Amino acid sequence: MMDMPERTQLIRFFWTLVALTLIFSACTSVAPQSNSDNTHTQQQSTTIQSTPTLMPGGPVTYVALGASDAVGIGSNIPGSQGYVPLVAAHLPKGSHLINLGISGIQLHEALSQELPLALTTSPNLITIWLVANDFIGGVTYDSYYDDLNSLLQQLHVRTHARVVMANLPDLTRLPAFANESSSQKSRMLMAIQQWNRGIDQLAKKYGVVLVDLFRQGSRLTTHPEYISGDGFHPSPSGYVQLANYFWQAIKG
Repeated sequence: MMDMPERTQLIRFFWTLVALTLIFSACTSVAPQSNSDNTHTQQQSTTIQSTPTLMPGGPVTYVALGASDAVGIGSNIPGSQGYVPLVAAHLPKGSHLINLGISGIQLHEALSQELPLALTTSPNLITIWLVANDFIGGVTYDSYYDDLNSLLQQLHVRTHARVVMANLPDLTRLPAFANESSSQKSRMLMAIQQWNRGIDQLAKKYGVVLVDLFRQGSRLTTHPEYISGDGFHPSPSGYVQLANYFWQAIKG
């Protein structure tokens, strides 16, 4: 995720973008999904879905792709209290962690800054949480979908790893967005649901295990003890909870 000083300006841009997107969708279609959403759904219906890869029984190479949450921003000791090192602590003795998370990064940047390194490590396990910065940073749904498709396609073809990916939680419940109006939160929630549908489609297409933070991880955005003082990132307790969600998905 991104630093607080950048967020106010990006949130304003985000609301303008969301409003224009919803107005356009309402004028061009009476279906509950946008045209791009329908197109992606039709493409998915003709694609054979892959089965998630299993991990070997012994030590593994674990690669984490992510942003500030992978770094551990919001915790007291990011190097050990973030969700990535907490997940790694569950792995068999002798496993190797490669944390490629970069604070503030968006998915399109990660394709050139994180993915190439990941592909050189012969990973057995990959976790991905690269969505919140794009969502609040003004990236369009179609651009994000195309970038995520590229990321997952390359990981599917060029690795034999078990890939576990998280979607968007309900950001409208975070203190960072407490001052937004009801109508703004409603539009934001609709956009979150659209993005999560696309994430779910691509996860099924490429055999990626989904960590559904929107439905199953609601505690991360509704329990004050799981949210750091910036109102956006997880607290140390929140990272423990987040790591548990990832670990349950990793175990299958």
